Amino acid sequence: MNIKKLLNSLKKIKDNDQYTIEGWILANRGNEKIRFLSLNDGSTSDNLQVVIKGKNILDFKIDKINLGTSVKVSGALILTPKSPQPIELVVSTLEIINTSDDDYPIQKKETTLDFLREIPHLRHKTNLFRTIMLIRNSLVFELHKYFQENGFINVASPIITSNDCEGAGETLEVNNPNNKNDYFFKERAYLGVSGQLHAEAYANGFKKVYTFAPTFRAENSHTSRHLAEFWMVEPEVAFANLNDVILLADNLLKTIIANTLKNYPSEMKILNDLKNGTLIPTLKDFINKDLKILDYKETIKILEKNKNMFEDQNIFFGMDLSSEHEKFIAEKIVNGPVALINYPKELKAFYMYQNTDNKTVAAFDLLVPGIGELMGGSQRESRYKKLEQRLKELNIKQEPLQWYLDLRRYGYAPSSGFGIGFERLVMYVTGISNIRDVIPFPRTPGGIKM
Repeated sequence: MNIKKLLNSLKKIKDNDQYTIEGWILANRGNEKIRFLSLNDGSTSDNLQVVIKGKNILDFKIDKINLGTSVKVSGALILTPKSPQPIELVVSTLEIINTSDDDYPIQKKETTLDFLREIPHLRHKTNLFRTIMLIRNSLVFELHKYFQENGFINVASPIITSNDCEGAGETLEVNNPNNKNDYFFKERAYLGVSGQLHAEAYANGFKKVYTFAPTFRAENSHTSRHLAEFWMVEPEVAFANLNDVILLADNLLKTIIANTLKNYPSEMKILNDLKNGTLIPTLKDFINKDLKILDYKETIKILEKNKNMFEDQNIFFGMDLSSEHEKFIAEKIVNGPVALINYPKELKAFYMYQNTDNKTVAAFDLLVPGIGELMGGSQRESRYKKLEQRLKELNIKQEPLQWYLDLRRYGYAPSSGFGIGFERLVMYVTGISNIRDVIPFPRTPGGIKM
């Protein structure tokens, strides 16, 4: 039994039912007659109040139980509906599994996020990070559940690859440390920046597939929105066009967020309180609002009319929208989710379908209030010659990608898909402003603890 199951089963619980719980002590208060311990087992952000009375205080060596101590307790569960906590466990037996040293860094005193980033192996023992990781876990579960219930096959995309999917050159190369010219795979290999190209191959055989894997970027960026290692969710659908996957992306996001709000009310309340009561209303507003679709060309006209609102006022067709532009469109113009489509091809990757104007590609970015871009996707270029020409324009070597071009020669069904930076999604749902705080063990330029 765990605490979350207990709290979800209150209607079935009877006074003096016997239970055993294992967990960690977060507080130890009281006197020589009665002690109250706060116990958490990681299943929820809610704690269980454990009560020790009389001579058991001495027998169980309660004075030795400091913060962080792991214990196993058994006793009678008592319903306390008129108290701050709905139940408490009156202990009959208590076993100390392991005490915590005096220098245990997670104490009741307030600690900064910067300090907690220095101890990634322990910070999940705080209420905030326990809450964040429980929500992260929920989103992982809901993503897999959504795809499996909607006919998608999970594909294990490789972490080591010979391809730079985005063509941006921001790859981490896999080398022999003793000889950079001695390639283990007999050719240059990289940590993958995306699983999309491999997903396209499998979509042409399974129709609807998705990858969910770590990806890597060698960007020397120290902002609150970038990591060197992060997770990507990338569905790919054969026989689908741009509009099809935009609708899929919208439905996917709304479903998994709604289910997380429903299944983790205690955790969402904690996060909502940290945002002064604005987080849950923002998420519900997103769920309930229809997605608006706006052409990039129209977006530029809107930004031009409002350029005095921005720090960057150089607005023109072909510009890469900054975060302030994206937030303005989502928050001030649409006041809800918006998919910007048909970007200039110079801004996007080589594999995106080229529109008839020869200037834009069938791509989209989905923007949400408060965060800006949450995901991006496209219809894939299905014409061999167009793809070949685009590689030449971008000076991308064709040989390592010949297998990808050859897909178009063997019964290719045009496909479309998108990618979600999973940590960006966790930031949006939790309201946490720094991406380093929504992943268990952050990897950043110059930083690789553990």
